[in-house]
Amino acid sequence: MRRSKGFTLIELLVVMAIIATLMTIAVPRYFNSLDNAREATLRQSLAVLREALDHYYGDTGRYPDSLEQLVEQRYLRATPLDPITERRDLWQLQPPPEGVSGAVGDVRSGASGRARDGSLYAEW
Repeated sequence: MRRSKGFTLIELLVVMAIIATLMTIAVPRYFNSLDNAREATLRQSLAVLREALDHYYGDTGRYPDSLEQLVEQRYLRATPLDPITERRDLWQLQPPPEGVSGAVGDVRSGASGRARDGSLYAEW
C-alpha cells in the first residue's frame, strides 16, 4: 500500500487550533498597545501645543487668535493630528485668562469618550 505525501485533515486541524489559541492571546494585547499609543500621542500633542502657546505668549505678550497663527509664525510646523479623532480641526480652543489679549490660551482634545484610566479625553 502506497501513502501519498501530504498533510492529513487531523494534522491541519491541530495546526489551526494552535494558531487560534495563539491569536486569542496576541490580538487583545495588540489592540491594547494601539490604545496606549494613541493616548500617549494625544498627551504629547497637547504638551507640544501648550508649549507653543506659552512661547508665543512669552515672545509677544499676548495669545494667538488661532492655531493657524502658530503655524504661520513658525511656532509649529503644522497643526498636530488628534490621534483619537484623527482630525486636525477638532481641537477645543480655550480662552486665555481674564485681561490677556488673544483667543487661544489653552487647547483640549475634541474627542469624546474616556481614556483607559477613566478620565475624559476632553479634560486633558
